[in-house]
Amino acid sequence: MSRYTGSVCKQCRTEREKLFLKGDKCNANCTFERKRGKNAPGQHGARKSKMSDYGKHLREKQKAKRVFGLSEQQFKRYFLVADGMPGMTGDSLMKLLELRLDNTVFKLGFSFSRKMARQLVMHGLVMVNGKKIDVPRYQVKTGDVITVKEKYKTNANLVKLMENPVAVPSWLEFDKATITGKVKNEPSLEEFSHPINSQLIVELYSK
Repeated sequence: MSRYTGSVCKQCRTEREKLFLKGDKCNANCTFERKRGKNAPGQHGARKSKMSDYGKHLREKQKAKRVFGLSEQQFKRYFLVADGMPGMTGDSLMKLLELRLDNTVFKLGFSFSRKMARQLVMHGLVMVNGKKIDVPRYQVKTGDVITVKEKYKTNANLVKLMENPVAVPSWLEFDKATITGKVKNEPSLEEFSHPINSQLIVELYSK
């Protein structure tokens, strides 16, 4: 499966907003905040043109894909699952994305970014309820206990992260002493990772 390997800063410039794809690193020396950073990439990036309704819908979908690091096929699969769930399709879609294991690992502060969280999971360093889970798309549930393997607890990156733990959202709880997190409940609409208008995504796929 192909995955974007170019500059993540270009993705922010394409969407014309900071997506924090590098985590906290985006708060310092960010390309997006430089003189030409807010222009779209490419020689015609400085052009200002009125966006069509279709363009607005497409950009919202692309933004969601980039925030969570998904391919088109993966994202479409999530939409189809959400479309079959009770309630608002857009809200269900965002909850499915938030409850991915790699996103939860990032939210607990075990990694600097979702990309790093995905690598931790794929390398078998993350445990859910005492069992190794190496599938980033794994859906965590209320009551799940998430931690990392003992050998990783002394890793320099994790030690640095634990020096100043991040503030976890209210749907999670974190114990710094044991480097363990728990899913207390499902995330609410106000706690989604990034401001994304999921209704525009639903309308795009419904055309």
